[in-house]
Amino acid sequence: MHTVVERELELNLVLSPERSIPVPARLAYRADDPYAVHIVFHVGSSHPVSWTFARELLVEGVFRPCGTGDVRVWPSKNDGRSVILMALSSPDGDALLEAPSSAVSAWLERTLRVVPPGTETAALGIDEALAALLAPARTDELRAHGSSGDPQDGDA
Repeated sequence: MHTVVERELELNLVLSPERSIPVPARLAYRADDPYAVHIVFHVGSSHPVSWTFARELLVEGVFRPCGTGDVRVWPSKNDGRSVILMALSSPDGDALLEAPSSAVSAWLERTLRVVPPGTETAALGIDEALAALLAPARTDELRAHGSSGDPQDGDA
């Protein structure tokens, strides 16, 4: 069983400096995908839009501008409130979203408790999966000991 940390919140899609519209969204983090965060916009609609990007990008973006290309994140103020701005770019268009800093930070803290920074590789279980993949098969062990495992070979 892998832990999932979710948070539903309302973001604002910034249309201009004076105008924005609310957008329901769900933040999701899965311990079995420890490097990524997932944001689904228009929760409950027939055509939700999903974005996935590095958790580290969002963690850093809470404190300072970061990111290049398709996802950029930075802290800001709006009417005295601390907010996180996310600029998302795709072939379908660009969007500037504003999220309440306190809600995003609290959610990120929960994800960091589930999989602390620096332990993501262990959470993936790569070492265990690789060991299982490289472990000799039962027939390899028997061959190494001079037996095919077949009772007709006289080992039974």
